[in-house]
Amino acid sequence: MKLITLHLPETYIKALDQLVDERFYPNRSEAIRVAIRDLISAEVWRRQGVD
Repeated sequence: MKLITLHLPETYIKALDQLVDERFYPNRSEAIRVAIRDLISAEVWRRQGVD
């Protein structure tokens, strides 16, 4: 995996932390990876017929 730097509004960070605190995700990074995966799946792969 590669490391990237990401700037997010404070409200997004608080929401991520809430998901982690409620044990939906083990950490912020995993929550962000899942969100990006879902975005790519919806926006890119489906248009290309890849799943």
